Amino acid sequence: MLNGLFWIIPFAAILALGFAFYFYKRMMTESEGTDIMKEIAQHVRTGAMAYLSQQYKVVTIVFIVLTGLFVIMAYVLKVQNEWVPFAFLTGGFFSGLAGFFGMKTATYASARTANAARQSLNKGLQVAFRSGAVMGLVVVGLALLDISLWFLVLNYAIPDAEGTHKLVIITTTMLTFGMGASTQALFARVGGGIYTKAADVGADLVGKVEAGIPEDDPRNPATIADNVGDNVGDVAGMGADLYESYAGSVLATAALGAAAFLSQGVAVQLKGVIAPMLVAAVGTLLSIVGIFAVRTKEDASQKQLLHALGRGINLSSILIIVLSYVILRMLGLPNYLGIWGSIVVGLLTGWAIGKETEYFTSAAYKPTKNIADSAETGHATVIIAGIGTGMLSTAFPVLTIVIGTMLAYLMAA
Repeated sequence: MLNGLFWIIPFAAILALGFAFYFYKRMMTESEGTDIMKEIAQHVRTGAMAYLSQQYKVVTIVFIVLTGLFVIMAYVLKVQNEWVPFAFLTGGFFSGLAGFFGMKTATYASARTANAARQSLNKGLQVAFRSGAVMGLVVVGLALLDISLWFLVLNYAIPDAEGTHKLVIITTTMLTFGMGASTQALFARVGGGIYTKAADVGADLVGKVEAGIPEDDPRNPATIADNVGDNVGDVAGMGADLYESYAGSVLATAALGAAAFLSQGVAVQLKGVIAPMLVAAVGTLLSIVGIFAVRTKEDASQKQLLHALGRGINLSSILIIVLSYVILRMLGLPNYLGIWGSIVVGLLTGWAIGKETEYFTSAAYKPTKNIADSAETGHATVIIAGIGTGMLSTAFPVLTIVIGTMLAYLMAA
């Protein structure tokens, strides 16, 4: 049964990558619109690829140096697992690849989304959402593929350790490619973030302050740099960052499973290791279902558009609650009900944080409206209202995480 269930993981990875390619090809069939729209989109694409090419050259040098250090530690000093340099490289490679595919899609999708919105609100939403789903599916697809392949390789290559120690060695070694992904994400997120903020401020100073033209006006060349920055920082950087976070969370839970069931035999320990991988794989499949559930009517308000996005999230969340219970029961883990309760608590905690963020940042709700109303009395009141609302908005997610952590602990205890 375990052998059969394990193959769900690479299957989900390949299916996610397949749907990412499908959404990309569907997006590419849409029109970019007018000649000026095509011209601006091409400028943004050229700038984004130029930046990313330069960044990857620097990152490659860093990875060569770090990998060399790991090789010395593993093969000369004998203080590190010999698989660590290779795991580190694959983590960084797939992290960068996820960001690259996401940014490439975004630079082709921006003009197509704008043109689709000229025809229909629902069409604009679907082009934008499914283009964004390309990066999400690439991230989880590459991560699950990397995890499953490394598990198979290490399970075959590492000699049988004493008792249950083999799975501990495998899971801790696999955590290393999370370090490679983190290194790549550091450069992509921070470097891209610095670029986008510098370009944004530059565009504002040159355009609105010096030339007196509106923000994001195509007559301002700095606007192109601003949009390039948005793509390399918020898309490519976020893609690399998400890959690291997603892979790291799955691998950390697998390592905890290996440690938690260390004294209960290899069979039970193996179930604890593959359980988080299976939940992640099934969640990926259900996310694809949720993508197709996102649609809206033509005269929708911003609140209704957010509800349309929430429909896909809620559907996938409900289904994963049910199926994660089925997975844990099939595996027969000790205290599977408590573990399932912890999964549900974590899922609800993430959902609640999303709703809290939406409430404090959407123009459809009171906090943002209050900041807008404060603009009637001057700049100072806008700053005070904005800072106050921003500080208040951070309190609720912190409380939610604290409560969620306590409940998850009590569930699994």
